[in-house]
Amino acid sequence: MLTGNLLRVKYHKAAVRPQYLDARDPQWLAAAEDLLDLYRNAAQQTRGEVQTDLVELVGESPAALVLQGLAKLLDDRCEYEIVAERPPEGVREAAFQTSAIHRAAMHASGGAFDRDTVIAAVAHGLKLSAEEIETLLFADLKDEARILKFDDIAPEALVARYNVALAQSVLLKSVGVEVKIWGESQARYRQLFRALRFRRLIAVIREEPGNAFHLRIDGPLSLFSATQKYGLQLALFLPQLLHCQAFELKAELRWGAERKDKTFELSAADGLRSHAADHGTFVPKEFDLFAASFRGTIRDWTLADDPAPIALPDGVWVPDFALVHGPTGRIVYLELFGYWRAVDLAKHVARLQKHLPGRFLIAASQQYRTDDESESVPESVVHYRRTPSAEQIAKAAARLLR
Repeated sequence: MLTGNLLRVKYHKAAVRPQYLDARDPQWLAAAEDLLDLYRNAAQQTRGEVQTDLVELVGESPAALVLQGLAKLLDDRCEYEIVAERPPEGVREAAFQTSAIHRAAMHASGGAFDRDTVIAAVAHGLKLSAEEIETLLFADLKDEARILKFDDIAPEALVARYNVALAQSVLLKSVGVEVKIWGESQARYRQLFRALRFRRLIAVIREEPGNAFHLRIDGPLSLFSATQKYGLQLALFLPQLLHCQAFELKAELRWGAERKDKTFELSAADGLRSHAADHGTFVPKEFDLFAASFRGTIRDWTLADDPAPIALPDGVWVPDFALVHGPTGRIVYLELFGYWRAVDLAKHVARLQKHLPGRFLIAASQQYRTDDESESVPESVVHYRRTPSAEQIAKAAARLLR
């Protein structure tokens, strides 16, 4: 992802237009290769040392902002480690305490504070050299972390990743996002809908004529809190959308310090290439933990973790699990709700209650709640903290059957 100071956009009336790079341009490919060589040869260097080399490489180039953006993406592909024989915070605490004692003594005697004396005293107390103390004092600062591993990438893929990062960073400023997708296979649609749920995004899915679907997704700036985490999940959803062959996206933005109303549009015609592997959907850890717990402890119910999307008169609902009651064969569908507000949860429950009464459960995590309003809890809603309780879900499903 790119930080705000690295964004390159132009404006046309109320539209924000990212300045994408041509991934086939020899100039950008050569620049990407130069940056890659810098990181490929940076093993065991500190982040600060790499940044110094980067400044020398970029210089006063007119393309400096682009190169800095490409370098940010490469920095994200590095695994860093803190190299320190002793915990740096412990060394700093000893230095602060010794410094305070020394300063008080010098104040009483009228002498001058001497840093070297303090360092020597700390080194003696910790049985280290003064040079080691100097190194350890700041070893855990960001610029002192050393590169342990770099995840290499081809120049063409880096430039393509930069374009996606531009679009992702713009979406972080969105209030709402409208997406239309058409002409895809049912498997692709299901993959996309599951990705929405797994990213815990607040979305409404509506089927349209001609094998098409319309998505309305809340943007991070529409929430009361948790905007940064939610915005990241929306940005991570974009690469899944880019796997679709035909789509149109339009986002409403609050742009800049003054939060001006702007728009952002993206379609398959823009040619952005997804960097995410297209081999199924990501499954949050709590989904796997819940499924394993349910299958290991609950005897009267069978759990299916790949139920088909359910077409409702007013749209499509994608449950996460189907609970099949062994003695009766009746099915209760279960959805693990993502980020939510009381009003959104109430509307969702009312909608399902209208079309699937007594056939659904919603498990809503308290850690993904984005407001503080109080509300009564319907029988079809189960609250949890980290992982839903298999016993609690089974009891709630049994209540629905009765």
